[in-house]
Amino acid sequence: MTRSKFEWLARAGYSARGIVFLLVAALAVFSSFGGGKADTKSALDAVLEQPLGRVWLGLIGLGLLGFVAWRLAQSIANADNHDHSVKSYLIRVALLGSAVTYMGLAIYAFQDALGFGAGGDGGEKGLAAWAMSQPFGRFLAGAIGLGFVVGGVVTALKGITRRFERYLTLGQSRPLLLVCVYGLVSRGVVFVIVGIFFCYAAFTVDPGQAGSISDALTFVRQLPFGAVLYLVVAIGLAAFGIYNLVEARYRTVSTPKLSQVRSELPLSHK
Repeated sequence: MTRSKFEWLARAGYSARGIVFLLVAALAVFSSFGGGKADTKSALDAVLEQPLGRVWLGLIGLGLLGFVAWRLAQSIANADNHDHSVKSYLIRVALLGSAVTYMGLAIYAFQDALGFGAGGDGGEKGLAAWAMSQPFGRFLAGAIGLGFVVGGVVTALKGITRRFERYLTLGQSRPLLLVCVYGLVSRGVVFVIVGIFFCYAAFTVDPGQAGSISDALTFVRQLPFGAVLYLVVAIGLAAFGIYNLVEARYRTVSTPKLSQVRSELPLSHK
C-alpha cells in the first residue's frame, strides 16, 4: 500500500512521542532509586547525554513536528471526520492544545540539539506563570487546569471503553490491546493529577504550585502503598509509549485536502 508523505510524517510523529514516553518511564523507574526528574523535557536532556545525542535529539524534534502537523490536521481540518456536535468540537480543541504542547517540546528538542539551551522556566510552571500574567490570569490558569483534568478523564475513558480501536487496524491482537488500554489509563491518571496541581496553582495565585509528570509521580509515591502505585503508573507510561508506537504502525491516517480545510472553517458554515 502506497502511503503519502503526510502519512509518513504523522507516523514519524507517533514514533517520536512513543520514544519520549518510553524514556520518561525509564527515568521514572531509575529516579525511584537514585532521584531525579521524570518528565518529557528531562527525557530529552537524557538523550543529549548519549553518543550522537544532538543528532538523535534533532531527529526526535523533527518527529515531534510531524506529530504537530498531524494534530493540526485532526483539529483544524477534521482529519478524523468528527461530526459537528459540541462533543466533537471539544475533542478538536483538545487536539489543538496538544499541537501547541508538542510544538513547545519540539522547540525544546531543537534548542538542546543546537546547544542553545531552553532557558527560563518551562513546562507547567512556565505555562502557569504565563497564564497568570494575562488579564483575568487566575481564571485562565484555572481553565487550563480544568482542561488538563478533563483531558485526563477523556484519555482514561478512551482506554477503558477501547474507543481508540476505531482508528486502529490492529485485528484481534489482545496483548497489544491490553497494553494500549493500560497506557491510556495511566496517562489519563497522570494528566488528572497535573490538572489538579494546576488548579491549585490558580487558586493560590502561585505558579510554583503547578506540577509536571514528575510531580504527579511524586504525589502517587506519597499515597498509601505508594511504592507499588508509583511502579504501576511508571510502567503504565511505558505502555503509553508502546501505544504510540502501535499507532505509528496501525493507525488510520487521512491526508487532509485543502478543500477539506476550507470546509471546516467557521465561515464556510454560514
